[in-house]
Amino acid sequence: MDFSEITAQSRKAVLEIIEGARLESGQLFVIGCSSSEILGDQIGTATNLDSANAVYDGIIPVLRERGILPAAQCCEHLNRALVVDRSTMKLFGFEQVNAIPQPNHAGGAFGTVCYERFDDPVLVENIAGRADAGIDIGGTMIGMHMHSVVVPMRISLRKIGEAPIICARHRPKYVGGQRAIYDERLM
Repeated sequence: MDFSEITAQSRKAVLEIIEGARLESGQLFVIGCSSSEILGDQIGTATNLDSANAVYDGIIPVLRERGILPAAQCCEHLNRALVVDRSTMKLFGFEQVNAIPQPNHAGGAFGTVCYERFDDPVLVENIAGRADAGIDIGGTMIGMHMHSVVVPMRISLRKIGEAPIICARHRPKYVGGQRAIYDERLM
């Protein structure tokens, strides 16, 4: 597996999502990542820190450069809790929980890598459906972390490594019925 290619694919994907979702500084971006699926194995069966680090290197620096706040989803063994920066937790009023993600046990490789590499990481139980956009690498089910109206996004990539990806963004609810006129920039 060429991990530099995984980094390049991850970077390309997040740049396309940022542009397509028109994300701005201060918005929340959720990442779900199966390191097993990236390698072509079934989710949860071949945890791999190298593929998780490659995804981190492609996505997190891009988000940080733009002031977009990352939230890294852990596996179902931690009830899909998320690793965020302590400042993000405080900004949004999220509640910290006590667990440290571990590869092969509870948390998964990507959650573990983020917990190790974020400057001041904390684990939060959920982000109350506040994510403005996100990427699901390998069927990790990030939808529960998104605002109530989620729009799937098609980007030029269909996979990162061997893992299928699904990208999504939030849009405001339409209100007003057939007489309403909508702001095209928010659609």
